[in-house]
Amino acid sequence: MRVIAGEFRSRRLQSMPGLAVRPTPDRLRETLFNILSPVIEGAIFADAYAGTGSVGIEALSRGARHAIFIEKDRRAAELIRANLAALSAEARARVILGSAPLHLGALQADIVFLDPPYPNEREYAAAMEAIESAVPVATVIFQHSVRLALSDEFGPYRQYRRLRQGDNALSFYRPEIRTGTVPD
Repeated sequence: MRVIAGEFRSRRLQSMPGLAVRPTPDRLRETLFNILSPVIEGAIFADAYAGTGSVGIEALSRGARHAIFIEKDRRAAELIRANLAALSAEARARVILGSAPLHLGALQADIVFLDPPYPNEREYAAAMEAIESAVPVATVIFQHSVRLALSDEFGPYRQYRRLRQGDNALSFYRPEIRTGTVPD
């Protein structure tokens, strides 16, 4: 696994052996960050269910000001720390060991990337409920199986884009600004 572009371009990242962590494929990461290129510079990026940290590290590489990694597996969190140290990027990152829904409500981030374990469909709704209670996030992105049809709405967040690539899909949400009518 490698960083696709930016400051850390072509740098290799350590990965965990086995199926405990499912890293976001390089091609899907490249597509994601091509879409995010107009808004990633200077952003605070949260990578929830971070696994190896490849998505958050890609965000840092492409100009994010800060990345927050949330991972409940202790070995994966240590791997993220090791990958950040290898890139000398620890000062621009924070690794949180714990459950994503537990910590998402307390975050202040511009972009939140969520990649829960595909079989755990309840985790998607739990993560969005936590985000709904937080300071509004400009963009929320879910990586999920193409077989999972996520809701078009999660509270004030509306899906505005969905991209399929192989067995993976990315669903993009942003808060909908509701305009009321002015009484006569």
